[in-house]
Formats: sequence, structure tokens, C-alpha cells
Amino acid sequence: MEFSDKISVRQVAAVILMARELDRGEGELRGLIDRMDEEEAAALTAIMWIGRGSFEAEEFDDAYGTAMSEASTPTADYLIGTPHLADNLEAGLEALGYDPTDEEDELMRRGA
Repeated sequence: MEFSDKISVRQVAAVILMARELDRGEGELRGLIDRMDEEEAAALTAIMWIGRGSFEAEEFDDAYGTAMSEASTPTADYLIGTPHLADNLEAGLEALGYDPTDEEDELMRRGA
């Protein structure tokens, strides 16, 4: 399974941008994550785990399955409480072969 079957690079890029502005935009970030369905939230968590080195990129399916089965805390609470969330998400996307920079730039141009 490809992570992009579950969540788009643009969605991850939006979370990265908001996570960088956590002081000002925690409510917006929380709202964005809370609006994700279960599959999107699990994919986002799996990407973050890959970025921080808990799983290898080739283990996305395992990370995703773990995120689905171990989701006991609301995803927004868990991710917002994770140090270096934006950096880990970027590293996770890059490990999976995606460059989030273009999506981040496009979202910034649009004011998202």
C-alpha cells in the first residue's frame, strides 16, 4: 500500500506548516487533524513515525497498521504533543520519496 492511498502530500504539508506555527495556530492544527478520517490520521501518524526513525520507509504498512490498532489517544493530542512534529513529517515524506517543499510553497502562496 502506498501512503498516498490514505492521505495526500498536500494534507501532510498543511500539517507541517501549521505545526511550525504551533504557538499561534494550535487550534487550527487541531481542527485540521480532527477533521481527518481514521485512515488519514493513521497515515499521518505513520509518516511521522517514519520521519523520526521508529519505522523504515519500507515498513509503511506496518507503521500504518500499528497506528490503526494502537490509536487510544486522539490523534491531534498525540501529534501536537510530539516534539519536532513538522521536522518528522518532512523527513517521513522524504523517506517515502516525496518532497513536501512544492506543496508547502503552494499552500503558503494561497495563504492556507
